[in-house]
Amino acid sequence: MPGMKNIKGFFEKYYTVPEGVTVNWIIVPSDGGAYQAALDEALLNQANADADDKVDMFLAEADYILKYVNSEATQDITQIGVTDMSNTYKYTVEACTDTNGVVKGVSFQCCPSGLVYRRSVAKEVLGTDDPTEVQALLSDWTKFEEVAGQMKEAGYYMTPSFAETYRPFSNNVSSPWVVDGKLNFDAKITEWLDLTDRMNAAGETIPAGILDAEKNEASMLAEAKSFCLFGPAWYFNFCMGPAWEEGTGSLGDWALIEGPAAHFWGGTWLLAPEGTDNPTMLADIMNTFINDEEVCTNLVVQDAQFSNNKAVNAKCAADDELGANELLGGQNATAVFSAMADNIKFQNQTIYDQLLNEGLQAQFQQYLKGTVTRDEAMANFIKYVNETYPSIVTE
Repeated sequence: MPGMKNIKGFFEKYYTVPEGVTVNWIIVPSDGGAYQAALDEALLNQANADADDKVDMFLAEADYILKYVNSEATQDITQIGVTDMSNTYKYTVEACTDTNGVVKGVSFQCCPSGLVYRRSVAKEVLGTDDPTEVQALLSDWTKFEEVAGQMKEAGYYMTPSFAETYRPFSNNVSSPWVVDGKLNFDAKITEWLDLTDRMNAAGETIPAGILDAEKNEASMLAEAKSFCLFGPAWYFNFCMGPAWEEGTGSLGDWALIEGPAAHFWGGTWLLAPEGTDNPTMLADIMNTFINDEEVCTNLVVQDAQFSNNKAVNAKCAADDELGANELLGGQNATAVFSAMADNIKFQNQTIYDQLLNEGLQAQFQQYLKGTVTRDEAMANFIKYVNETYPSIVTE
């Protein structure tokens, strides 16, 4: 996800590389598992690689982190000097802890996710843009659909992408994608499919992807015709870029609430590979991004992120000047996210999640576009699963 591809910018902005050290970044797109494939090859060759070619640190995201955490390719970070995780959020540690209780990395961010809505549209259609009042109108999915109908009548889409609502459902499943080797459709996934089907048929959303230009045109520009999005702090900078553009964007015309379902989305973890010949610097990097108060504060204040340091977030949440978010018209986003963060649970995750989540959305999108029937879309998803993960039983 976008949070991962931008860690390079945060690293270069906030971490001072020791004199004489050159950082060699290997950047591979995440979509379609391309990053995992490149990383797997590099880790496979780690033992025989020259010193300058060894992997000293790599990144992983929530949808596939367990694959690397529960692997001999990663090592115990407490053994290289990362021992104080007292200020980090519990789920960020759980996500990078293997089945034996060994911690293999840290995350530089915490990712509670909420509903981000257009203030001007809320005032026009709902009669208020106050976050407390809007939250009351959108506190469950029944109310969400009711408001979607109101938005449609007023000439707006509820969401500019069918996929906007996916994470609030997928992050609240009660069972994982794969159970005892078999593909498993949790009730929440089915609920999302049905909701999306209804909204698309009613003209309340459009079959555009999260990063598609069509989605941006329907939501980010000053005259856009959609009401809300779903995302964490990284979404502001990495998925809402056009909204920040002077003259054409919608800077300041947004607000943040929890929405109909508490959830989190993504996150980027820094993992320690076995065989690194720079363990001291690796530990210093990890400690900087979770324990350096100045760095963590600047992530919030300068980059609108939600840090993985509870003390820093509490400070910014209590200070509306520090926590002010320009995109949100000065709203203290850190205060909103802080209220959600302690409730995040890292559960029902599998090593297959990235490609299964991507695959389901891609196949269902074809149905929403009208190129296949719903039954055909689901059959195509099963075919995709069989081709991508032959070991998963789908019958």
